[in-house]
Amino acid sequence: MAGVQMMPAAVDVRAEGGVAALRRRREGAAASGGSAVSTASLFAGDWRRRPRRPSCSVRALRQGRSSRGGLGIVCNLGGQYEDTFDDVQLQLMNYFTYKAVRTVLTQLYEMNPPSYRWFYNFVAVNKPTDGKLFLRALSKERQELAERVMITRLHLYGKWIKKCDHGKMYEMISDENLMLMRERLMETVIWPTDDTNTEKIG
Repeated sequence: MAGVQMMPAAVDVRAEGGVAALRRRREGAAASGGSAVSTASLFAGDWRRRPRRPSCSVRALRQGRSSRGGLGIVCNLGGQYEDTFDDVQLQLMNYFTYKAVRTVLTQLYEMNPPSYRWFYNFVAVNKPTDGKLFLRALSKERQELAERVMITRLHLYGKWIKKCDHGKMYEMISDENLMLMRERLMETVIWPTDDTNTEKIG
């Protein structure tokens, strides 16, 4: 399978009957032209063999450390669930940079048309999707405009913090999830048709 690294399963020599059982298993695999561990049995399960402990268990990890001099069995299929939400913070910063650019463009359009034309052309070439790169490039061209955008995005974020209702946001997300699941359920329900045979009265 592409993208999945297959790792050999841990074999407990004491549980399988000693070194002789391990040698017989290797000889049988060599005679059949395959490996000692079937890759298909790792996913589908083999009813002819007894259940085997997972190779990434705590006990197997301790055995590997004690017998192999600090080497342990690593299971890289689980994934990490401790999310720090750094990506959300970055998206918020980028969005407030974009909103500040729009605000400054509106102000320049009303008060300083020449600066508006220059800034409009700059924004058309340098998209403010990445706030840090955009402000870095803007500060090299027009330092005063970069400082104005930075002050504006900080001001807009302060206003948003005061108006943001986290409880209401949670309720909106929950209600939208419920609505989408209800819509999907209504699409999958098979409704009875009207052309069913009915008995005629009289």
